[in-house]
Amino acid sequence: MPLLDRLSSELKESLKARNQLKVEVIRLLKSSIKNKEIEKMSPLTDEEILGVIISAAKQRRDSIEQFQKGGREDLVQKETSELEILQTFLPQQLSDEEVVNEIKTIITETGASSPKDMGKVMKVLIPRIKGRADGTKVSSLVKEIMESIS
Repeated sequence: MPLLDRLSSELKESLKARNQLKVEVIRLLKSSIKNKEIEKMSPLTDEEILGVIISAAKQRRDSIEQFQKGGREDLVQKETSELEILQTFLPQQLSDEEVVNEIKTIITETGASSPKDMGKVMKVLIPRIKGRADGTKVSSLVKEIMESIS
């Protein structure tokens, strides 16, 4: 089922179930998708819609971090709940072990041999794991592995 259809279906179910938080999150997501379509001047593909969802999830993670620093547990709870809803629309997340294995495979494929080659590795890695792992965590894992091989 296309991602946009799934969002619409989930919105209907959430409205019937009177799940206000889920309704708000999906409506905000659909609004962001619509804005992207207007910007692009054509309908978005599932991959582009996935990009919008990833972006929304990243915003929630950043907000959670900021609210934790500010001691706003009420807002941390709200953002965490929204993030959990967004994650239901993302592909199954990779474990750290799976990400490390993928990184090592790409290092071998690209012939990367020093931390200077991190860009080469990231360029190949990001499209392969898009939406299945947090970019910040992936970046730190790549850096850690690249430093250990030099």
